[in-house]
Amino acid sequence: MHDLTQGSIPRHIIRMATPIAIGMLFQTAYYLIDLYFVARLGGAAIAGVSAAGNLQFIVMGVTQVLGIGTMVLISHAAGRKDQADANLVFNQSLLLAAVAGAGVLAGGYLLGPAYLRTLAPDPETLAAGRDYLFWFLPALGLQFALISMGSALRGTGIAKPTMVVQVITVVMNALLAPVLIAGWGTGVPLGVAGAGLASSIAVLVAVIAMILYFVRLEHYVGFDAAQFRAHLPTWQRIFRIGVPAGGEFGLMFLSMGLIYWIIRDFGSAAQAGFGVGSRMMQSIFLAAMAVAFAAAPIAGQNFAAGRLDRARETFWAAAKIGSGIMVLMTLLVHWQPEFFVRVFAADETTVSVAVDFLRTISWNFLASGLIFTCSGIFQALGNTVPSIISSAARLAVFGAIAYAASRLPGFTLQHIWYISVFSTTLQMCFSLWLLKRVADRAFARAATTPGAAVPAAAGG
Repeated sequence: MHDLTQGSIPRHIIRMATPIAIGMLFQTAYYLIDLYFVARLGGAAIAGVSAAGNLQFIVMGVTQVLGIGTMVLISHAAGRKDQADANLVFNQSLLLAAVAGAGVLAGGYLLGPAYLRTLAPDPETLAAGRDYLFWFLPALGLQFALISMGSALRGTGIAKPTMVVQVITVVMNALLAPVLIAGWGTGVPLGVAGAGLASSIAVLVAVIAMILYFVRLEHYVGFDAAQFRAHLPTWQRIFRIGVPAGGEFGLMFLSMGLIYWIIRDFGSAAQAGFGVGSRMMQSIFLAAMAVAFAAAPIAGQNFAAGRLDRARETFWAAAKIGSGIMVLMTLLVHWQPEFFVRVFAADETTVSVAVDFLRTISWNFLASGLIFTCSGIFQALGNTVPSIISSAARLAVFGAIAYAASRLPGFTLQHIWYISVFSTTLQMCFSLWLLKRVADRAFARAATTPGAAVPAAAGG
């Protein structure tokens, strides 16, 4: 366990954000590797995989309920030097991971095809999405255990083991993808189904590797069979923090689904271009997201320890670092947007849509970076409700304007991208305003009543 209540805040952020960013980059490489080989199968395959992959936002939302709740509670316990509570939270998180993973598998196989039918513009896209989803679902179900263990380590200030595991498994996915998708060496190409299967095998290996790490090397929190019985007060603590944070990803799923639905009349090439562009955007966001992810446990430990000056300093340091990264990425995208998409799309219409999307959407990169930072500090304070309020407000503004615009003559894809930039800018302003109000109240309460802000037995 790293004590984040001592030492340089910027140094802590960089030390933690670097392996987090590398790990997230390699995690994203799962989908980019699949996308590279799937792109050789045609526009319908890209659109189908992109639409099916959008279900990942639902799973990410649920994993964030577990992951953020676990990370925040363990960081607070570490700040209070309460190892027993940290261990209880860890084991209850693993129990919840098993339950949630089983639920995702059942729900995905039963309801996934119906979801795809609402988005697919043609039978070929529907078939590709269904084939990919059925083999990708095991990877989604196993994500819960992976997130639970990685979040526990992040709460204690450790990020490198998660990164190492992700690197190893992405290398495995890269080796499996051409074999299973294109049939290299076997002569039996599985197409989009092979893309899903490659990811599922790689995630299984990642889970096994993380278990071995905890058994052999981790000492602050660890597996305890006696704590593998449901402890509802701890579940309530995890859900109180995690549900609003997970809801943010649910809103991202709704936003992406809304865009796919609005642009369905433009054809599968437009959906494929948006799918490629949005995946590239997510990759571009990784560094700024890593800074926000690092800031959360740092501010969390300091807030729980009563080091309010250091918690406040964490926000400013993360905001400066994250904003600098996003400004650089904006300049890069405006300079060479084709660099990000041509390797993943051969069809000129798909490339054109993806390039236009990135060039326009890059104007909200800075705003997005500040939104990430605000979310990280909300997590550190143990109050994630403002984040979902901010995201819901953005979706309401975007959805209302985009739907109304889509009914007008002369509506184009560019209009959707501009509406997204506008709504994200409003969300940034709203998030900063909410953070000031929430932080001022939390700090005032902690300053006047030491220990009251993050009680050792909060919720039980």
